[in-house]
Amino acid sequence: MQYNTIPLSTPLAELRYTVFDTETTGFQVGTTDRLIEIGAVQVMGFEVLEEGIFQTFVNPKRQISREITELTSITGEKVRDAPPAHEAILSFIDYVQSWNTVCLVGHYVSFDSLAIKSELKREKVQLKDWFTIDTLDLIGYIAPSYDMRDLEKYARIFGTRMYDRHSAVGDALTTAYLFVELLWQFKNRGYDTWGELINATDNSARSLFL
Repeated sequence: MQYNTIPLSTPLAELRYTVFDTETTGFQVGTTDRLIEIGAVQVMGFEVLEEGIFQTFVNPKRQISREITELTSITGEKVRDAPPAHEAILSFIDYVQSWNTVCLVGHYVSFDSLAIKSELKREKVQLKDWFTIDTLDLIGYIAPSYDMRDLEKYARIFGTRMYDRHSAVGDALTTAYLFVELLWQFKNRGYDTWGELINATDNSARSLFL
């Protein structure tokens, strides 16, 4: 992760980001629920690189409820032979590092960050200094009147592409195209550097691994 070595004056067009999403067995990811999928895609400057997709199911070592299967289409059969959480996360980390990205990007990224951090904590694995940007923070800077979290609604409002909902890859792709549109709007307001993007999305919860 390069966030702390990139000059603050670096133009947005020269930056590469990993946009990611997770699916879980429920919403209590800090306690009882577990990862069942990680998906990610690359953004270079103002372009989504669809050829650079990462996807892995995760074996939560527990039953997936009918409600979650109906929401995500992920069944016990799909995750039966999938890697356990810590192995899936390490594969994701290898993917991020192989693309040499400046930071991670997500929509309501604190949820996905907590899901990953909690899984690593259970394995007593700790990684530091992974930097995140939340599209919600960038939306709040560009259009502060909007006050909701739903990814699909924002994609519609900003006129960006939508992919399969509640699929980690689908939501990562939707978030990536939303993020690119937000970057264009940010640039059109006169902001064009890494430092300005950091300041605009300032959030005390942005460090993924504490």
